[in-house]
Amino acid sequence: MLPKKFIGDRAFYRSLLTLTLPVLVQNGITNFISLLDNVMVGSLGTEQMSGVSIVNQLIFVFNLCIFGALSGAGLFGAQFFGKGDHEGLRSTFRFKLLLSLCIAAGAILIFTFFGEPLISLYLHEGSETGDLSLTMHYAKEYMAVSLLGLLPYTVTNVYASTLRETGNTLPPMKAGILGVAVNLSLNTLLIFGLLGFPRLGVVGAAIATVFARFTECLAVVLWTHLHRERCEFIKGAYRSFRIPASLMRRIAITGAPLLANETLWAVGQAMLLQCYSLRGIAVVSAMNISNTVFNTFAVVYLSIGTAISILLGHRLGAGETERAREEAPRMIAAAGLMGLLVGIVIILLAPVFPMLYNTTDEVRSLATGFTLVVGCYAPFNAVLNSSYYTLRSGGKTVVTFFFDCGYVWLINIPTALLLITLTPLPPIPIYILAHSTEILKLALGIFLVGRGIWLNDITTHKKRKKAI
Repeated sequence: MLPKKFIGDRAFYRSLLTLTLPVLVQNGITNFISLLDNVMVGSLGTEQMSGVSIVNQLIFVFNLCIFGALSGAGLFGAQFFGKGDHEGLRSTFRFKLLLSLCIAAGAILIFTFFGEPLISLYLHEGSETGDLSLTMHYAKEYMAVSLLGLLPYTVTNVYASTLRETGNTLPPMKAGILGVAVNLSLNTLLIFGLLGFPRLGVVGAAIATVFARFTECLAVVLWTHLHRERCEFIKGAYRSFRIPASLMRRIAITGAPLLANETLWAVGQAMLLQCYSLRGIAVVSAMNISNTVFNTFAVVYLSIGTAISILLGHRLGAGETERAREEAPRMIAAAGLMGLLVGIVIILLAPVFPMLYNTTDEVRSLATGFTLVVGCYAPFNAVLNSSYYTLRSGGKTVVTFFFDCGYVWLINIPTALLLITLTPLPPIPIYILAHSTEILKLALGIFLVGRGIWLNDITTHKKRKKAI
């Protein structure tokens, strides 16, 4: 049995579930539709699937940049809401919007002028599967259309993150459901050319995603502005874009490591895929299938991480330090249990899921192996993820920077690269060995949470007393 330290009462689990469930439903439906989208594209052929997966890996870096930009200010937003400081929350909203729009503009420029060189980093001989030039063709087609969806994605996340910080988790969930419904419907029509629509293949998949992004954006923005009494932060938010200099400085100091962390972590994941791609395009396709299974089910415990950050932020902002200290291990334990259940499901699906794709036996075999590995590591990943969010809730972003992306660049990437370039090992044993390095990171995370270094109210601005 677990010690009482790791078990909460009904009120605790009710508050955790209240925040987790809407995020889980929204992300779960989104990821499930992404799974269907992935399978639909996968039914077109290996080259189409590989091209789309490479572009999505690059866009994933952008998505995490936005997440990092919002997370830094979001730490303040959650604590401002806990204090009842609507003006402070309004300022963090403005900061989020301005910074995120700058990042979106930069990403569009980079992908427009350097998209082809970035895609070519993943195209290597080394397997029996795949036509590299055809893969490049499909990737460029998909990217050209997908860039139109970056701006609405950005605005949606600025609004949705602030709504979640204020406890309004249902509207972003409903907007997300509407968006994925549009995505699924248009995918079915445009990829395969049903009901008189043109058969557009990967271009159709990109168009469907862009329409879904605009639909979700419109829904969440309209709801916020039509419910101003529940969204105090939006009142006068556009009257000016003035943000107190002291708050900007504190958000920048606290948020910069978090933005750098999310960006470098995402780039690190892209680099890891690039390392594995040295063994051939079949590895890229197989990892796409494996990651799709993981993302679909891991959302169960990843959503708890979002709830942990918000709940502990509320506790710290309200000055309830001891309550935050008591609840943190219970939240982490709950995430670990969910990770164990998710891992079992992933392992059971590992031999079955790759059969849904129109690809080669080589890709299916590799995908099964990769999926078994991520299933086995799911419980560890769940505890690691919740430890990260716990440390982040108190603004210890420099610590989380070295804990998260620092580990990827200093340990994960060198390990994978050395194994790939210096040994004749096949991809799956290399994948197992590279993942095993996460055990040390897990122990470090548990140690740092136990030390309580994250118990910090970052919204309290202490001015220095002037000398008399």
